[in-house]
Amino acid sequence: MAFWRSLFVRALTFCSFLLFLIHGGHCFYLPGVAPQDFQKGDPLQVKVNKLTSIKTQLPYSFYSLPYCRPGKIVDSAENLGEVLRGDRIENSVYVFKMREPQMCNVVCKLKLDAKTAKEFKEKIDDEYRVNMILDNLPLVVPIKRMDQDSTVYQLGFHVGLKGQYSGSKEEKYFIHNHLAFTVKYHRDSLTESARIVGFEVKPFSVRHEYEGKWDEKTRLITCDPHAKHTVVNSNTPQEVEENKEIIFTYDVEFQESDVKWASRWDTYLLMSDDQIHWFSIVNSLMIVLFLSGMVAMIMLRTLYRDISKYNELETQEEAQEETGWKLVHGDVFRPPNNSDLLCIYAGTGVQFFGMMLVTMLFAILGFLSPSNRGGLMTAMLLLWVFMGLFAGYASSRLYKMFKGSEWKKIALRTALVFPAIVSAIFFVLNALIWGQKSSGAVPFGTMFALIFLWFGISVPLVFVGSYVGFRKPAIENPVKTNKIPRQIPEQAWYMNPIFSILIGGILPFGAVFIELFFVLTSIWLNQFYYIFGFLFLVFIILIVTCAEITIVLCYFQLCSEDYLWWWRSYLTSGSSALYLFLYATFYFFTKLEITKLVSAILYFGYMLIASYAFFVVTGTIGFYACFWFTRLIYSSVKID
Repeated sequence: MAFWRSLFVRALTFCSFLLFLIHGGHCFYLPGVAPQDFQKGDPLQVKVNKLTSIKTQLPYSFYSLPYCRPGKIVDSAENLGEVLRGDRIENSVYVFKMREPQMCNVVCKLKLDAKTAKEFKEKIDDEYRVNMILDNLPLVVPIKRMDQDSTVYQLGFHVGLKGQYSGSKEEKYFIHNHLAFTVKYHRDSLTESARIVGFEVKPFSVRHEYEGKWDEKTRLITCDPHAKHTVVNSNTPQEVEENKEIIFTYDVEFQESDVKWASRWDTYLLMSDDQIHWFSIVNSLMIVLFLSGMVAMIMLRTLYRDISKYNELETQEEAQEETGWKLVHGDVFRPPNNSDLLCIYAGTGVQFFGMMLVTMLFAILGFLSPSNRGGLMTAMLLLWVFMGLFAGYASSRLYKMFKGSEWKKIALRTALVFPAIVSAIFFVLNALIWGQKSSGAVPFGTMFALIFLWFGISVPLVFVGSYVGFRKPAIENPVKTNKIPRQIPEQAWYMNPIFSILIGGILPFGAVFIELFFVLTSIWLNQFYYIFGFLFLVFIILIVTCAEITIVLCYFQLCSEDYLWWWRSYLTSGSSALYLFLYATFYFFTKLEITKLVSAILYFGYMLIASYAFFVVTGTIGFYACFWFTRLIYSSVKID
């Protein structure tokens, strides 16, 4: 009974930990950059970022369109994650002075030719948005919600829009050429310095007019601060056509705000749908409780009845029913077919698991908040590289248990197999992005940095881990393996490997699919994802679900005297990746408006990589859970 008491105490501790996590689900946030104080009249440099579209998923540099340019374009230093995301942060012609409003500032005049008009029309057709940054805050467009008395924020403003003049059916293209900026600041009453806490814009399309010849001092009739004539609507919009003149202008308004600098991201990250996340957690916990009940029953049956009473006389039928798994003790630890490949994938899964766990812990602590652009991707890449140590260790320990002797060969294959497959898909996708002249294409310098991280750091660390793991004593099996394999009896239809593997993947996927919707939305619909507290909870639930479903199905398999559990345990929980890819396909056709073939190939290419990674992680969790379970039950019985 001491065993059951300790099991109950562990379960209680785990539940308490889960409740603590749920309580802290809204996670706190550490700012990504140091605050900057501005005095009245200090210059504020607005930077421009990439043009983005949820219809094409292909980012472009701001100056790929013939917008007004400064004398010299200067690129900002970008981290690895920013480059991989396609961010191209550059200086702009928009320069403000702190707490000094400006009206009708003329930026430049542009005359469209056939080529530039076509470029603007294409971007308007694909619903591209212009992204800008001020003091590390992204530019947003405030939109009033009619159903609720609240405001939602859209990242960036549209290049333009399509519409018709009243009384005409011909569709025209109009450009947003007047920007009404609002800079919100929080003022320190003692020092009179201020910190920027908001950056908003209202874009307008205005056909500007002026008298006489155009020069630098020309005053506009349509936007004149002296005549108090400002732009408040787009009633006379600026058409995009060949030989048309476009005059770009902007206003700047400064608003004092009660929002403190440390809380300035809260409005961007306002979460109105937390009820759905709670529903997701409860739904997942119900699955976990159901599976935990199943596992508890199995443990009671196997450990308490089989092990404690295996010497008692029972009828032949009862013995067959109770101890079916015991009959295969001489074959259960027989090395599987393709054992080397299993070692490689188990090691890679450990590497991925470590990366995900540490990344989420950093994210919960706020180090990877949206203010730290590219931080999440950079952290994931670096952690993946350094977790190679654990990949090598895990694969070589398993390899030695299978009586393998060439540890260098297994180390090299562990370091190369998964990254090589992902790299091959990535290179094809990158070539497609290059062909579209998008800023999302990874430059050669960054490509070289990625290859260096792989071969210069990751591969040596895998070898170090393998060396350490192989030097340790081999894992001893609790029972001896017979020389001649036992014949496996004919199995019931529901124990068919393909059927049980596909059934096994449903519950782990069911535990995460609601949260998966929000993750996909943040990636493909250009929204912020920051609720890592919820995500971490779902990740823990995923681990428990994968482990439990694999143990349950492994037990049923052993009871029917089928001892080929090694690969099936990996594939049982790993099959949830198939459902993830099917859900991604469903999401593509129901939520996205992608029409271009290249964009569709990019979507499915990246989702294939994500599903492959999910397969490796969930498969490894299931495999190690089953490995622990079989060793536990066979070490607890005396074999005659």
